[in-house]
Amino acid sequence: MPTGSHPAIRRIKRQGHEPSIHGNKFWKSSALLIDYLKRNPPEHCKRVLDVGCGWGISGIWCARELGAKVTSVDADPEVFPYLQATADLNGVETEHLVSRFEKLSTRKLEKYDMLIAADICFWDELVKPVTNLVNRAVKAGVKQILIADPERSPFFEIAERCADKHCAEVVEWRTRGSVEASGAIMVLNNA
Repeated sequence: MPTGSHPAIRRIKRQGHEPSIHGNKFWKSSALLIDYLKRNPPEHCKRVLDVGCGWGISGIWCARELGAKVTSVDADPEVFPYLQATADLNGVETEHLVSRFEKLSTRKLEKYDMLIAADICFWDELVKPVTNLVNRAVKAGVKQILIADPERSPFFEIAERCADKHCAEVVEWRTRGSVEASGAIMVLNNA
């Protein structure tokens, strides 16, 4: 997990790539997601969709450790050079897709058996599009949906809506070690 001071990341910054939608660093909720997946290996992870991927740490981990075919999705194309550098450092590849949450149709989502996301609930305006994304993913038959967050209020609003409609649950989670993080993960099993 490279930080902003890693030579590969500094090189990309010098090339002038400037993410505009908070894709400017490694977000710690990715560590929550990775730790959760290590301790709770998923049954369905052949095709993983990493939405709001930023540098793609969680999806890259899924590709490397679970052997998943990962599609990394972000609305900001400027994150992909950072994601590619991180993937190269880990010896894996992911497919890149520039898209907003609203543009991920049920038909597109049908291709995946797991949807992951970390730190995507940072604005109140994201409650509706993220909730609708989860609704479409459930309808599309995505088997597991995991959204990690440092416990912001929009995250809890999304989780409450998903609990009411799809029996999602919120799990408090904390990591220790090289990356210390705490927060919560919305877990929705749709199997």
